Amino acid sequence: MHPTRRELLQSIGGGFGTLALAGLLDQAGLLSPACAAEALRGANPLAPRQGHFPGKAKAVIQLCQNGGPSQMDLFDHKPELSKRSGQPHPEQVEVFQLGNKNVLLGTPFQFARHGQCGMELSELIPHLAGVADDLCLIRSMFTENNNHPFALNMLQTGKTFNGRPAMGSWIGYAMGTENQDLPCYIVLRDPGGYNTSGKMVWSSGWLPAVYQGTEFNSSGSPVLHLNPARPISAESQARSRRFLQELNATHLEDHPGESELEACIQNFELAARMQLTATQLLDLKSETEATRKLYGLDNPATAGYGTRCLMARRLVESGVRFVQVFPPLDPSFQPWDNHSNLKNDLTKICGHVDQPSSALITDLKQRGLLDDVMVMWTGEFGRLPITEGPTVATTTAMPSAH
Repeated sequence: MHPTRRELLQSIGGGFGTLALAGLLDQAGLLSPACAAEALRGANPLAPRQGHFPGKAKAVIQLCQNGGPSQMDLFDHKPELSKRSGQPHPEQVEVFQLGNKNVLLGTPFQFARHGQCGMELSELIPHLAGVADDLCLIRSMFTENNNHPFALNMLQTGKTFNGRPAMGSWIGYAMGTENQDLPCYIVLRDPGGYNTSGKMVWSSGWLPAVYQGTEFNSSGSPVLHLNPARPISAESQARSRRFLQELNATHLEDHPGESELEACIQNFELAARMQLTATQLLDLKSETEATRKLYGLDNPATAGYGTRCLMARRLVESGVRFVQVFPPLDPSFQPWDNHSNLKNDLTKICGHVDQPSSALITDLKQRGLLDDVMVMWTGEFGRLPITEGPTVATTTAMPSAH
């Protein structure tokens, strides 16, 4: 037999007292941030929280370049490789593709030094080269799998197999969000479809479902089904929400401890708040013409990715904790996986993302946000220094776990 509402309140009354006490102690400055966060987590899982140690960054924008960007053609110049291009690899690199001849492949692109730091970057990314002094180039990263879905899982979760929380989910769980009218973890993908692994890339794993990534659209309405198809008065909407809250509370009493149900109810409530903020926040018409041009919104080649980068800036500016931006589905759903036509396809995807990526860094810096926001430009793995086919000039290097 299910307990009555009175019996339920009696049994958990001590919990309400604990929450009230935690709130009073926090207001009086007598409760540490970590203790206050833990005490209030159950009341609001997305409440902003401080870590055990002070951190400089308040938000993360991850520019996820799936497909395996070739480091040797972009930011890791190998003069000796270019010198020996076309020669057999002396150590017979082991790869999984049949027919590989282990022939070295040098880059067809030119490199130059940029900024006061003298960072060597490819001619394919001239805009990122223009902000070289604002970049931290890490060449020591590696993964444990040269298969795209597994490597993406490792990039996001630390393990190659599915089922673990993504990076954005962990950050949301640890820090909550500073804007209670928006999700803590927002995903911006190409409106045309999904990149490699689809929604698995932003799964919350075993964490409560409220911490998984929430997709926003970069064309049309920012959030699907956010507003009713037919206009409804504010009074009617308020009555509907109150009735829905009563039904949800009753259903939750009958199914306690179900993470997905709790997240669903919290998302309903969040959607009601988003109706007032999301559409206005993501209306890019309020941006100046200079800003729109900076991100390349006036150019069809950069407009799509530039829109997502500009939306990411507006989201972190408004208090969202983690924003994940995916590249266009061009030349493929793995746009950096340039196997058969390296020179043309790599040039094409760089043309899509180079200017908007640089614009995001420049814009954040101009607004004084770059000190608080970490921008991560990364793929799931790099490339080996060998060709996978007979035509050295146009064929990409083999996938690599390094």
